[in-house]
Amino acid sequence: MSEKAKETNAKNRNKILSIVYIGVSAALIAICSWIQIPLTVPITLQTMGVCLVSGLLGLKRGTLATVVFIVLGAIGVPVFAGFTGGMGVILGSTGGYIIGFIFTALIVGFASDKFKGKLIPLIISMVIGILVCYAFGTAWFAVVYNKANDPASLATILGWCVTPFLIPDAVKIVIAAILTNRLKKFIK
Repeated sequence: MSEKAKETNAKNRNKILSIVYIGVSAALIAICSWIQIPLTVPITLQTMGVCLVSGLLGLKRGTLATVVFIVLGAIGVPVFAGFTGGMGVILGSTGGYIIGFIFTALIVGFASDKFKGKLIPLIISMVIGILVCYAFGTAWFAVVYNKANDPASLATILGWCVTPFLIPDAVKIVIAAILTNRLKKFIK
């Protein structure tokens, strides 16, 4: 076999491997979104899934896996929390958080590529990524909620949409960062 043929085979193998990683990772995010911890406000593991996938796969593949997850949900596949799907979920009051996952994936994936999966940069990038997701999702929630209801103050909306999730998301970030740090060496 010639060197050119070997090179072509290696490139094809890498493309196939990337497609598999992206598909499996989109499925992992969906599974994480279905897992609910029933507290006063139900907590899902989807933010952990986005952070883990982006940390493991890096900027391009992690973001693409997150986009695939969102597109599947947008076309009606029940991949979102509570086994829901469709544009109604994305256009609804919590849809901004789903779109915010893309920003989280970009931030975490970039840091993972740049810092080669080192733990502290991963944790910092995941915190920043989740905060950006909070900001985007909360702004979206405020617009959608205030159009349909009597306007709520920013403090009230933060109390509904952010405060209950701070501690659970901190725990999810630590778990995702440790798993990413330990598993990254196995991802090609």
